[in-house]
Amino acid sequence: MSEQKTVKVKLVRSVNGTRQDHRDTVRGLGLRRMNSESVLIDTPSVRGMINKVSYLVKVL
Repeated sequence: MSEQKTVKVKLVRSVNGTRQDHRDTVRGLGLRRMNSESVLIDTPSVRGMINKVSYLVKVL
């Protein structure tokens, strides 16, 4: 079985003052506080979540 591709995301801006659904998306990506990082399986749904909050996160 081939190894699954992963993507690493980091929260680089605060969620203070952002829309509630964007805050929920950040939590759904497994990010809690500033500079926290999460390694996720690269799927279209994860890519969509990253795209939605692209102004808050950085893909490493």
